[in-house]
Amino acid sequence: MSDDERDGVKLTNLDQPLFEGATKRDLVDYLDAVSGRILPVLENRPLSVMRILRGQGPFMQKNLPKYTPPWVKRAGMWAESSKREISYALCDDRRTLLWFANQRAVEYHPTLMHAGEDASPTHLVLDLDPPAGDDFAHVVQAAKLVRRALADSGLAGALKTSGSKGVHIFVPLVPGQAVEDVAAATRALAVRAEQVDPSVATTAYIVEDREGKVFLDSTRAGGGTVAAAYSPRLRPGLPVSFPVAWDDLDDVTPADFTVRTAPALLGGKDPWAEAMPEPLSLPADLVEQGHTIPIARVAAMHEGKRRARMRAQNE
Repeated sequence: MSDDERDGVKLTNLDQPLFEGATKRDLVDYLDAVSGRILPVLENRPLSVMRILRGQGPFMQKNLPKYTPPWVKRAGMWAESSKREISYALCDDRRTLLWFANQRAVEYHPTLMHAGEDASPTHLVLDLDPPAGDDFAHVVQAAKLVRRALADSGLAGALKTSGSKGVHIFVPLVPGQAVEDVAAATRALAVRAEQVDPSVATTAYIVEDREGKVFLDSTRAGGGTVAAAYSPRLRPGLPVSFPVAWDDLDDVTPADFTVRTAPALLGGKDPWAEAMPEPLSLPADLVEQGHTIPIARVAAMHEGKRRARMRAQNE
């Protein structure tokens, strides 16, 4: 049967191909199976999703379409880049998650802040991104540098695969810490991890400057988004972003966790919730150091312009 109905949501064309060997049913069944785990990390957070429609390439959807059912919760946020109000979804319940799955929404990227005017970042996040063609063992090395830098700073974090080739490290924060301070602390933490072993990891934002090292991306702070724990990713086999215990990191690869394998690996547990340390306040010295470090995107933009001028002068 190609159609189904769950929680009042009519699910259509379930046996149609979705992406590289996976069907729409694979996506729907997986999200339904992990709904009790993914919903807590999506709840009350403005959500962007990556969808893939038949005959089209993937696209990121932030603004809800006009045909969205009225029971889907939403939050309006001003988008400085497009100079308009964006109506984001709040995926707070199974019904909404199933509706998104039926819309062929594969990836789920919530903000690091809850909806609301007085919201503050709930986590500090480092995204570890390996160079092209690299193996996961290199990322594992870099993750251990971050863990040491965290410990040396009096902090602790939980780790998950990104669902692609890298990992995300989340540090839970007590409420009320300023966006600018969290962003600064993220930059400082990346620099401290890089300094533990500069031969393994780098904070260089410009790709050509990374010299084959793992990039410690500190730009997820503030209004940024990151793929949620348990979110599928649009990659061959539909891998998912999956929690990994620090002690198990040497024994896994991102390909171990897919929409077909992950539910059985979970059993009755929620390893992401169980691995998350108690929220902490950021150390003052980490924040202070971070405010002396240029914002990566801004620094890279200026450096790119400088290099362009140098090339033009030498031609």
